[in-house]
Amino acid sequence: MRTKPVLSLKDQFILKQEVKSLYRKIFRTIRQVPDPSHQRELKQWARHDFRSNAHHTDEITIKMYIKYGERCLKELETSLSLSK
Repeated sequence: MRTKPVLSLKDQFILKQEVKSLYRKIFRTIRQVPDPSHQRELKQWARHDFRSNAHHTDEITIKMYIKYGERCLKELETSLSLSK
C-alpha cells in the first residue's frame, strides 16, 4: 500500500503562501469587475472553491489546484481586458 509523502514544514509554508497569494490576486481582480452583482457572485465562487479544497494535504493535489486557480484568474483577467 502506497502512503502519501509527508511535506516538510518549509514545503507546507511555501505552498500555503502560494495559495494565499493566489487568493489575494483573485480578489484584487474581482474588484475590477464593474457590476456589483457579478462581483458578489465571483467572490462567492472563489470563497466556495478555496474552502471546499482546503482539506487537501497532498502536495501534488495542492499544486494542481493552484494551477487551476491560476488558469481561472487568467480567464477573468482576459475577460476584463476584453470588456474595456
